[in-house]
Amino acid sequence: MGKQAYEVIVIGAGHAGCEAALASARMGCLTLLLTISLDKIALMPCNPAIGGIGKGQLVREIDALGGEMGKNTDFAAIQLKVLNRRKGPAVQALRAQTDKKVYEDRMKRVLWAQDNLSIRQGSVTEILLRGGEVDGVRLACGFTCYSRSIIIATGTFLQGQIVIGDIIRPAGRMGELPSLGLSDSLVRAGINIGRFQSATPPRVDARSLDYSKMTPQLGDDEPRPFSHTTQTTQRKQAPCYLTYTSKDTHRVVEENLHLSPIKTGAVTGHGPRNCPSIDRKIMNFPEKERHPVFVEPEGWHTTEMYLQGLTTSLPVAVQEKIIRNTPGLENARIMRPGYAVAYDFIYPDQLYPTLETKAVPGLYTAGQINGTSGYEEAAAQGLIAGINAALRVQGKEPFVLDRSQAYIGVLIDDLVTKGVDEPYRMFTSRAEYRLLLRSDNADIRLSGLGFELGLIDGERHRRIKEKERLVAEVAGSLESTIIQPTDALNDLLVGAGTSVVNRSISVAELLRRPQIAVADIEWLAPQLKQLTEEERLVVEVDVKYAGYVRRQLSQVKQFKRLEARHIPAELDYTQLHGLSIQAREKLTQVRPRSLGQASRVSGVTPADINALLVHLEQSKARSPV
Repeated sequence: MGKQAYEVIVIGAGHAGCEAALASARMGCLTLLLTISLDKIALMPCNPAIGGIGKGQLVREIDALGGEMGKNTDFAAIQLKVLNRRKGPAVQALRAQTDKKVYEDRMKRVLWAQDNLSIRQGSVTEILLRGGEVDGVRLACGFTCYSRSIIIATGTFLQGQIVIGDIIRPAGRMGELPSLGLSDSLVRAGINIGRFQSATPPRVDARSLDYSKMTPQLGDDEPRPFSHTTQTTQRKQAPCYLTYTSKDTHRVVEENLHLSPIKTGAVTGHGPRNCPSIDRKIMNFPEKERHPVFVEPEGWHTTEMYLQGLTTSLPVAVQEKIIRNTPGLENARIMRPGYAVAYDFIYPDQLYPTLETKAVPGLYTAGQINGTSGYEEAAAQGLIAGINAALRVQGKEPFVLDRSQAYIGVLIDDLVTKGVDEPYRMFTSRAEYRLLLRSDNADIRLSGLGFELGLIDGERHRRIKEKERLVAEVAGSLESTIIQPTDALNDLLVGAGTSVVNRSISVAELLRRPQIAVADIEWLAPQLKQLTEEERLVVEVDVKYAGYVRRQLSQVKQFKRLEARHIPAELDYTQLHGLSIQAREKLTQVRPRSLGQASRVSGVTPADINALLVHLEQSKARSPV
């Protein structure tokens, strides 16, 4: 059969695969993107929504590094809103409801138009090795493609099975063939595989719902875009709706729990704890009288509505009863039933922070195959895997973001250092330096790195550097802009619910008051008027939280010191005195690159770190100068 050579091969064209292929091709590598179905590229099989708490930060970072998800979301958005507006800036995040078909279609057009990128339909059954390293892939049709950098981004397709009640079918998603053979190939290569499961709720016909029993959930009047390149966002927005389950809903579930695949054992493997099915909610929280159900449109030109909160794989007849006992859904018509999907994944502590597998040089993995959930987590991993696969081909140093640089760094460090026992989902609480890693400053933090990689063009880089300079200049000027107490100023302060001033005061001091925002004091500092809305937001946060920012920067310095203490790759932990047995096993498995990473390995105690530090100091003292 046919043979062809590429510099990078990407297996799977979901959110991880798309970002990986685009990054590799944009960095100049001849890239092949393989997918089981050309029709399903960039499909959103669950909720057609992007962003949210923690996830929105990932999308902004993907965009800042030159990825595509943010642009694609802005183009396809049917509703945009900032979540957690009443909370601090560290936990605010943008979320978009999108038109799923528009999202797919635009991403396909971007892929088709990308130089250096070929796309082919086919199912990979084997990873080919030569000398212990990757050499290529073999497709089910017999076609062979050669490459020394391969990225697997297969989502839920490895040995995939979908489950509805007692019906079990081989499938990666509803109506799609699974990936067969590739799991066995990975096991033969020395990679350990586990089993996870996920699920999706039924979709119902929008024309059959009673919206008078639901609360509208509207988008922002002045929506912010995800991408730093988006000039305007679509003003027309579609509403979502909120309803709640009832006692009757819960009764139906309770009466049919014996039919749940969770109870019968038809579904194996752990599911996402933070997105449980309605069956599991009733089992785990019997005291709760109701659970929220968000009714969300899947696009402008479809009547399908997604029922977030009613995920289930119970038999279809039971799904209908559950829905019809929920207020507003009494006459709802199911268009697609909910179902569960079980699939193989690899334990991510078998990866380097580059997302290259330790067992097979040149083999990278990204997305749900690494034990994560969510489009955003997948896209972030795909981008990093694509970058590093390209750098390997080019003989350049790998690209790694640490926990102090980006949410993407937190995500990957958590995966490769701590591993997973359930599908991983990003939250702001996972990022210890979250005040520094905000959505509003993602471009300032990361676009320089995107430029160095060749993913950001010079003009865009110049604009961001100018923004950084302007923001710093204006923030500094607020410290030196001194104003005197006046009746107008004190009237403003009283109206805002804060105390009056009776002495000269800087504009920055005023802005640090919790009750005062930039909009309140623009008339006192004309320099603010030259800034865009997002630039004003960055200035406001930098000034208002200056003390907290300094504290986190001090913590980052300590973090960097630990990260700088490198651990030799060949270190034999079994020979180190003072380490616990568990620490020896865990450190041997993870092989941390630094003392900082070692301190985050599950099961490694401070006493173990002290013992490791003593060894490193002694080794340093024995080394010839």
